[in-house]
Amino acid sequence: MTVKTFQTEITEALRSFEKFIVCLDKTPEDFASSVTSLMEKAIKAYQNRAENLRHGIALDKQLTIILSQTEGEIPLCGIYFNLSSPYHKKIAAKKK
Repeated sequence: MTVKTFQTEITEALRSFEKFIVCLDKTPEDFASSVTSLMEKAIKAYQNRAENLRHGIALDKQLTIILSQTEGEIPLCGIYFNLSSPYHKKIAAKKK
């Protein structure tokens, strides 16, 4: 299993990113690099998961990739955009 195994899903995510997503941190080219890097990490996590686990997950601030075990050879691939705003106020840690 390699990144190319999931090329269809990656291509669709890239199309969606360019058409629908506003991202102040990444250009479309940076996003493409991130998808490839995260897919490699998700594949490693999936291949090295514990016996009782069914998923391999990799994420950054803008993107989450999940590979889920199926009855077939190739896992299902989910690519999710993490919606956030740079204007979101961070909650200060409470003092003890």
